[in-house]
Amino acid sequence: MGDMVVVRKEGLYCVPGDFYIDPWRPVPRAVITHAHGDHARVGHGHYLAAAPGIGVLKSRLGDITVDAMEYGQSVTHNGVKISLHPAGHVLGSAQVRMECGGEVWVASGDYKVEPDKTCAPFEPVRCDTFITESTFGLPIYRWQPEAELMAEINAWWRKNADEGRCSVVFAYSFGKAQRILAGLDASIGTIVCHGSVEPLNRAYRAEGVDIPPTVLVTEVEKALLRRAMVIAPPSASGSTWMKRFGDYSDAFASGWMLLRGARRRRGVDRGFVLSDHADWPGLMSAIKATEAERVIVTHGSIPTLVRWLNQNGLEASGFETEYGDEEAGEAASDGAPKESAAPEETVAPEKTAGAADA
Repeated sequence: MGDMVVVRKEGLYCVPGDFYIDPWRPVPRAVITHAHGDHARVGHGHYLAAAPGIGVLKSRLGDITVDAMEYGQSVTHNGVKISLHPAGHVLGSAQVRMECGGEVWVASGDYKVEPDKTCAPFEPVRCDTFITESTFGLPIYRWQPEAELMAEINAWWRKNADEGRCSVVFAYSFGKAQRILAGLDASIGTIVCHGSVEPLNRAYRAEGVDIPPTVLVTEVEKALLRRAMVIAPPSASGSTWMKRFGDYSDAFASGWMLLRGARRRRGVDRGFVLSDHADWPGLMSAIKATEAERVIVTHGSIPTLVRWLNQNGLEASGFETEYGDEEAGEAASDGAPKESAAPEETVAPEKTAGAADA
């Protein structure tokens, strides 16, 4: 048997199963790893996704024909046994395990290995071939513990509130926003969410995720805004929507904030290094845990990770895909650093005013 998964113009294609994984062009059958816009697109005939993420998927794609699978449940299609396993990326994110002819492949989608209260934790899945992302696939990317970071965010919010200044954190509407919300100290003040964030909060709460009470800006007294925490997408920065908050301090939450110059280019007061993707140690531990002898690297720092894996005894190569990077903000194009850039010269993508969630 040849490779179980190959790249076609429509996306990653499981040859014996005759289905696609996160295809970027319309196909008859699609298995979706998670609901971020570069992985879940409209136009497919039939969708298969993990049950916890169905609410978010439908809220983003509308009226679709979709089957929900619980984590660990399996179904056989055209002789390929398919199961979905937690990826730890966002609510409902899943790795796709495919077994056929005694061979096992796993497509990771996006993932992180750090514990996260807002989604099921990453589950290592043993396989022969592992298809991994590499959004932050450079050794410079190493995340601090989430508890420490949330303590910094709450301390920043409390200081601003005591000074009568509103706090605004720009973060991706799906996943990052809810992760921040889950770690906020609601005793400090009112928590306000942008209109693009609140529907996703409802989807998270429907799945039992503990998110503190939030309100829209139209639902809060103006006097309370001076102590408020506002969670908004990067596209809101510089918009007329921001004018109602008066004198505010702003911050940007992203893995790119680790890079020199990123905060300056975003034009914010603070940068908080928070990512829903695996850092370098996370990628290394996840790949090792699969015990795969072959690794195929997708979007991100493909040459760097492929070279490292080959040097360390694995058979590694890359897939050219059309997956982008939600961490770049709501930019229209993939904002990941260029492969040729030296780490200290790499910068976070500039924000694009008015762009929609990717």
